[in-house]
Amino acid sequence: MANYRNPAVAGMFYPANESELQQSIQALLDEVPNQEHEQPKAIIVPHAGYIYSGLTAAYGYKLLQKYHADIKRVVVLGPSHHVSLKGLAVPECDSFITPLGKISLDTDEITKLSEFPQVIRSDIAHEREHSLEVQLPFLQTVLDDFKLLPIVVGQSSAASTSMVIEKYLQEPTDLVVISTDLSHFLNYDEASVKDRRTAQHILKKQGEALDYDDACGRIPVIGMLYAAELLDLNVELLDLRNSGDTAGDKNRVVGYGAWSLSHAQH
Repeated sequence: MANYRNPAVAGMFYPANESELQQSIQALLDEVPNQEHEQPKAIIVPHAGYIYSGLTAAYGYKLLQKYHADIKRVVVLGPSHHVSLKGLAVPECDSFITPLGKISLDTDEITKLSEFPQVIRSDIAHEREHSLEVQLPFLQTVLDDFKLLPIVVGQSSAASTSMVIEKYLQEPTDLVVISTDLSHFLNYDEASVKDRRTAQHILKKQGEALDYDDACGRIPVIGMLYAAELLDLNVELLDLRNSGDTAGDKNRVVGYGAWSLSHAQH
């Protein structure tokens, strides 16, 4: 059995060629203005093809550059698009490969996490899942050496997802990444209204106000907002747009947002 996961969407969602991929990510990061922010404990970023949502994602990843040496483990949670799944799934393999190289998984932590009743181990849940994969080249670009803890989220209560997230938000050298797109296939104006409303709910940590069709990663987002409320994290909106603003048709768009969550300054 292969002990690593090969990329499933290289050449589709982002360039499969190493130098092209590096250039593409660097160009996106360069487009984001430099701004002063607190160190994020978590970011919420989209997961479409880079030509559609890469710029919005870059707003989240740009914040991490300053803290590149401080982040030692990244916990990425995204929704399951291909496998019907109850609970949360961590992989059985010990590394993920991207065109930028190999990322080691935190296998000790994965073993501990799989003792939670809501967590299963399944390479199949991860094999074709793009919601986590598209985040990895960004992480490899903006951070130094880090261990990865990838979690695919299926049908799960917000509370049981939140319990897992909360654990890592309290670790000083951990970062949590929540991967979600927003509305799907509305026209440009409808999507803009709907996504602005979703963005406000997220800013106010109103997870219970999010509906099924507001965000495909709704469950990890709600779990994050529960944990953010409990741990008194500030939420900040970094970017909000849709595929009609970037590379798509304005009649059927997908919405994208980026948020940063950090400790409140007292």
